[in-house]
Amino acid sequence: MQAVTRCVLLDALGTLVRLEPPWDHLDGEPSEPLERAFRAEMSYYREHSDEGRDPDSLAALRRRCAAILSAELGREVAVEEMMAAIRFRAYSDAAPALAELRALGVQLVCVSNWDYSLPDVLARVGLADELDGVVTSAAVGARKPDPRLFEAALEVAGCAADEALHVGDTPTEDVEGAKAAGIRALLIDRDGGGDIESLHAIRHHLDW
Repeated sequence: MQAVTRCVLLDALGTLVRLEPPWDHLDGEPSEPLERAFRAEMSYYREHSDEGRDPDSLAALRRRCAAILSAELGREVAVEEMMAAIRFRAYSDAAPALAELRALGVQLVCVSNWDYSLPDVLARVGLADELDGVVTSAAVGARKPDPRLFEAALEVAGCAADEALHVGDTPTEDVEGAKAAGIRALLIDRDGGGDIESLHAIRHHLDW
């Protein structure tokens, strides 16, 4: 018998929030080289995001990212300039879908491969008040698909694995990672091809 769904875990990037193309927000560079440079920086950040555990280590990580961006462009890009170009927005379905789930009495925890600044990012895009907790790889010391990150999120939610549902946009990190922790998972793909195309559809996959 399937347990009642008491909590929903949600990935951040690609699920709750989207990254605006940072190459659109840095002036003075041709678009193609700038996009290549930012993609190199972003790739490095993804592999090292969990190293940003506190203000000092995050500042050091951002300096390394800016150095990669600078090397790719052949000119110095200050951390402040780089960070000003990195802007996040909540998906249009995020806030209303989270409000629907909270109205149903479901605990909501964001679980993501991100540095310790994720709660601030979620606050800036207007989602922090809709969540009951935020768990990052930087805080746990493990990255999805490592089940330890999901287990930490379950602890925050106060739920057992069979009472949880995870929603994310990557087959390996989100779906396989959640299942390794004993958690049901939904793949969201807003262009089709996933289990759901909108966060509004989560409510139809809850077990009561």
